[in-house]
Amino acid sequence: MKVLIVGSGGREHAIAASVAKSEKVSKIYCAPGNGGISQIAECVAIGAMEFDKLVDFAKETAIDLVIVGMDDPLVGGLVDKMEEAGIRTFGPRKNAAILEGSKAFSKDLMKKYNIPTAAYENFDDPDAAMEYIKKGNFPVVLKADGLALGKGVLICNTLEEAMDGVKSIMLDKQFGAAGTRMVVEEFMTGREVSVLSFVDGKTIKTMTSAQDHKRAKDGDQGLNTGGMGTFSPSPFYTEEVDEFCKKYIYQATVDAMAAEGREFKGIIFFGLMLTPNGPRVLEYNARFGDPEAQVVLPRMKNDIIEVMEACIDGTLDKVDLQFEDNAAVCVVLASDGYPLAYEKGKVITGLDNFEGKDGYYCFHAGTKVTEEGLVTNGGRVLGITAKGKDLKEARANAYEATKWVNFDNKYMRNDIGKAIDEA
Repeated sequence: MKVLIVGSGGREHAIAASVAKSEKVSKIYCAPGNGGISQIAECVAIGAMEFDKLVDFAKETAIDLVIVGMDDPLVGGLVDKMEEAGIRTFGPRKNAAILEGSKAFSKDLMKKYNIPTAAYENFDDPDAAMEYIKKGNFPVVLKADGLALGKGVLICNTLEEAMDGVKSIMLDKQFGAAGTRMVVEEFMTGREVSVLSFVDGKTIKTMTSAQDHKRAKDGDQGLNTGGMGTFSPSPFYTEEVDEFCKKYIYQATVDAMAAEGREFKGIIFFGLMLTPNGPRVLEYNARFGDPEAQVVLPRMKNDIIEVMEACIDGTLDKVDLQFEDNAAVCVVLASDGYPLAYEKGKVITGLDNFEGKDGYYCFHAGTKVTEEGLVTNGGRVLGITAKGKDLKEARANAYEATKWVNFDNKYMRNDIGKAIDEA
């Protein structure tokens, strides 16, 4: 079968690598793709939001399955467009992708169906938000309602910071139209854990757990980013936590969406906070996490195409989802200055060191093929991933592998997975 993957980041490279292992697949296309994806798929110069061009390409090329990796096209309704054209597509329709597309919607959904989450209020009016915050406790969390590349969340420790935060989000539109509405949320403490899941509208099958590092600098300092590294599984995601989440969060979310007439088929990413009072939902995403996909998918035993088709066909209950009994760690190599200002076009060397090395992966996030060779083309450049028999071995392997590849302005955190030592 012919498969088209929509997206251009490390997540899409990880998806493409899993798709390439399927015996069902004869040809992979990726739009627009990147330098690394081009080694295993034919990259097509069509943007992820160019819906008509993507549909026309899928028709002309007789694509059998489209996999939408990115949040923007999912929230924008690309799955609906593809299905209207008779093309099988993996991912939630627009009315279900709102689970990620609007934080206000997801918070209201959780409140209505008693799914554990932080206390909150939604605001359209910045003055009303400021008055509400003045009466509350600190720290407080401000969230732009819409999509903001994983960066639309501000943790404010003082009233002054919170007032500045409201101004940045709602008045200055630091995150664009995503800040037209805003969620003001109770600050929760505890370990953060990510759990990805496959959903077919009624059945949910969770994948192995993972833990992300969002801040740019060591010690969780610096600005929020799209993710500087991750590890899987999380030692803090215990059987007790899993049982609680299965009972009160996972199936409850799928059932809630169905009850709202928003049948969800695709990936639900549960961002959880393990608070002293039990697990709470921090956020939902409607697609694989990035870089969580880079540590979860290499550990999956199943043929990803078979699982995705079961989600589309509503037969996920017949799938025995299995993961290797090991661990994986991903360290993101970024351009120094990310997530603010950084230079592109730096030549990348040493990638051939990964060839033939089992259990080591170099997932490309921001790269481009030029006459000079492969060059940097984004803030997050590469996701260096390694497996090991346990988390400590996987972490040591991943950091060793970061030495194999170089480019000017190379930057990384040196404490990805350090929490492992505290488990």
